[in-house]
Amino acid sequence: MQSEEIVSEIKISQRPIVRWTLMFAGTVLVGIGILGIFLPLLPTTVFFLMAAWCYARSSKRFYDWLHQNRFFGKYLKNYREGKGISLSGKISTITILWCGILYSIFVTHVLWVHGILLIIAIGVTIHIVVIPTNKDIQ
Repeated sequence: MQSEEIVSEIKISQRPIVRWTLMFAGTVLVGIGILGIFLPLLPTTVFFLMAAWCYARSSKRFYDWLHQNRFFGKYLKNYREGKGISLSGKISTITILWCGILYSIFVTHVLWVHGILLIIAIGVTIHIVVIPTNKDIQ
């Protein structure tokens, strides 16, 4: 993304209560995004994107930190540039997803819950497969 587009995205609110609320919300969203890295049914990138939106309106420092973070800044960068995710990322995501779903089905004895879990797993799997595969990252 070009630097002028990034600068136009950052519009810090002049009202302190709005800034503090958005900064707090962004921090909570980053925490949920980090949990999403480890929990199979919780998305990651969407929470980082929402946090970036909050930070773009509350703190340039936090916005820059999020985009330059060595662990999850790449999620935002690859998403914004339309690069997709690596093949290994797809494989590990789908594997963790299905392990979590199958475990949940095994410990749950309600048939309609099994159906919902399978529909979710199939939908998320299709979504991950459709995302472009980035051959430049590992």
